[in-house]
Amino acid sequence: MQYQSTRDKNLKASSAQAILNGLAPDGGLYTMPSFDEVKFDYTTVLNMDTMSMSTKILSKLLPDFSEAEMAKLVHDGYTGKFETDHLTPTVPVGEDFILELFRGPTSAFKDVALSMLPRLMTASKEKLGVDDEIMILTATSGDTGKAAMEGFCDVPGTKIIVFYPHGGVSAVQQAQMATQAGENVCVCAVRGNFDDAQTGVKNVFAACKGKDLHGAVLSSANSINIGRLAPQVVYYFRAYADLVQAGRIRVGEKVHFVVPTGNFGDILAGYFAKRMGLPVGRLVCASNANDVLTEFISTGVYDRRRPFYKTTSPSMDILVSSNLERLLYLLSEGDCGYVAGLMEQLNREGHYQVSSRLLERLQAEFDCACCDDAGAAEVIRRLWQEQHYLCDPHTAVAWSAAEQVQLEDGAPVVVLSTASPYKFPAAVLGALEGGCDGDEFAMMERLHRLTGTEVPRNLAGLQGRTVRHRDVIDKEQMLDYVLAEVMRN
Repeated sequence: MQYQSTRDKNLKASSAQAILNGLAPDGGLYTMPSFDEVKFDYTTVLNMDTMSMSTKILSKLLPDFSEAEMAKLVHDGYTGKFETDHLTPTVPVGEDFILELFRGPTSAFKDVALSMLPRLMTASKEKLGVDDEIMILTATSGDTGKAAMEGFCDVPGTKIIVFYPHGGVSAVQQAQMATQAGENVCVCAVRGNFDDAQTGVKNVFAACKGKDLHGAVLSSANSINIGRLAPQVVYYFRAYADLVQAGRIRVGEKVHFVVPTGNFGDILAGYFAKRMGLPVGRLVCASNANDVLTEFISTGVYDRRRPFYKTTSPSMDILVSSNLERLLYLLSEGDCGYVAGLMEQLNREGHYQVSSRLLERLQAEFDCACCDDAGAAEVIRRLWQEQHYLCDPHTAVAWSAAEQVQLEDGAPVVVLSTASPYKFPAAVLGALEGGCDGDEFAMMERLHRLTGTEVPRNLAGLQGRTVRHRDVIDKEQMLDYVLAEVMRN
């Protein structure tokens, strides 16, 4: 199977080349032309442990790697890093379930993919005979940056630069990034929002195309990289298997998934799982006050020309959801010209509208709802009081969306929990106590004393660590910043 650009079917790449490139040469995203070659009998993985399940699914999605090769990469990527070899436990909360994706080394769902991506990249380099240093460029709305740096820290032949919106992440998230050790990591705040940082990274890729980068090649650790997206498909299969083993469903019955959504990668992974054969029911796209996706799924109009809100769920503070481009390609049945036209219009005019036929196909698969900060705080408080379950604001947004959509066909509902509540102690403590003050590390301790829940070890040790990264630049300076780092190699 060959991957291809969403904007030009003639721009093809093997899975290894797609991983190394990150973006296609025309700015499109690499995707499979169809799912015919990656479909398989999902029942064969339901009794597997998570490592074996990951091996099977990833070798299907990334066919340059045999199952034996992938098994080693999975073992090296995950062993000893997560709280359990299960990686992503599914836990009952009331009548529904929460898929806990934050049990990894940085307490965020990005760990599942970013523990694997460095291994996939280095293996792809070897497979393709590439000797150049890989320069990873990443924009983060809070969690990707730390997880990417943790994954790539001191990996030979790589260097990573992370850009994040200045003042647009939680204090805990910023501390995680600013204190990151490693000779090959670099972190820089950008004056602006996440969309500014993400657009800046894409512009750097475009500006550097064809340039001599002194023995370095650019790639990405964002979910625009298929090597980032593919590992996220696995935990949908894991959750389904957990429900079968718990006796909540029988094999073949559907499960609904509700996903807090920003860049559209996490929920797109669920759609991939469905197209691979997993009995996924509805996929519910949950948004915060930046509800551009709610409008799109409801009306077919995508319009980023709207106020940008800084919320208590900053990883969802996004107005340009890059991975949506892959879904547009798939729902348009591979019409690259149509997708390229929509993306050009979005870039030029800030909006587009899809055809009625595409909207019909979209709404056949996805539901949507949004929730503001006050609504998320109410959910955090209520889940703790009624279920004794402590969740972060992103999970709360998704729980609210599940309640709003009201999927009442009897199929179980799984809400994806993307971060530990201790990454956002101010928001969580404020929801429980009605107000809070002091720094976030003091709040973390207060939250622990109030709830008796455990502070993740990687977060408990943050305070007092040496700050290593202090750079702050304007978004127009990102290209010069990257070129300066390239020259420093």
